[in-house]
Parts: sequence; structure tokens; C-alpha cells
Amino acid sequence: MKASTKEQGKGKMHELKGQVKETAGKGTRNVSMEQEGRGEKITGKVEKNVGKAEKKLEK
Repeated sequence: MKASTKEQGKGKMHELKGQVKETAGKGTRNVSMEQEGRGEKITGKVEKNVGKAEKKLEK
């Protein structure tokens, strides 16, 4: 598997994990968990976009 595909996969997983944490934080009114989830979701989006950019550069 190419590095760009792995990067995109990791990004999607971080994004999903962050979304779950954010939702759980909202549900339990845990601001810290909600913020942590947002941060992880943003990290996932960045990783996913890095993977897309690498994929374009490979061509």
C-alpha cells in the first residue's frame, strides 16, 4: 500500500475518532473532551489532505 493511501486512512480514522469524542463531550457536558475531539478531527482532516496531495505528486 502506498504511503499516500496510508496517510488518507489514518486521517479518516482520526477524523472519525475525533467526531466521536466531540459528540461524547457534548453529551456529557465535558468541555475538555469536546475540545480534544475537535482537535483530533482537525488533525484527521489535515492528514487526509496531506495524503491526497502526496497522491497527486506521485502521478
